[in-house]
Amino acid sequence: MSVQNRHFIVGYGSLISGISRAKTGETGRVWPIKIADFERHWSVMTSEFGMSSVAVIPKKGAYCNGVLIEISEAEIPVFDLREQGYERAQIDSSQLSSYQDEALPNGTVWIYHSDDITPPTPACPITLSYADVILAGCMEQGDAFVRDFLQHTCGWESPLLNDRQHPRYPRVQPELNTTPLNALLESVANITQQELAITYES
Repeated sequence: MSVQNRHFIVGYGSLISGISRAKTGETGRVWPIKIADFERHWSVMTSEFGMSSVAVIPKKGAYCNGVLIEISEAEIPVFDLREQGYERAQIDSSQLSSYQDEALPNGTVWIYHSDDITPPTPACPITLSYADVILAGCMEQGDAFVRDFLQHTCGWESPLLNDRQHPRYPRVQPELNTTPLNALLESVANITQQELAITYES
């Protein structure tokens, strides 16, 4: 396959999770990356599920992290459908750097971004059913990756809901072990240990 025909999407939220990606379509290899000139926020993208999502906005000098996902051109429409409310734009590969020594592949790189941020509200809070999926995906990429996600995501002080008993996120993963996720959430979110103790099984 030529470089021109290789396509990649940047995942910086739930697409970091391999299980979550597989619920939408077929993807290829994944590389953990740092993304320059984009800032990640918690934001209300739609009120459909009563929850907020993460979104990136272009911002010079900012950076966040994510994964570079190889994808066939035929799969792009199903991921466009998943990312409704975001704008898909091509970015230069020079904005990406690898966590590993290995060079990143060449091809067409797409990112789903927003132009505006709407802070989470009590009606559309940060939900644990969604945050759990992202953080579990981050843990697949190692401790440094997790730390960067927590540090380079704005808006953790926003309203947050433990919805594990009644998940609002449609691609929830109730099989997740919440103990390590709770430790991460406690370090950044406005939530008590008692609230975090509620799991998918209890």
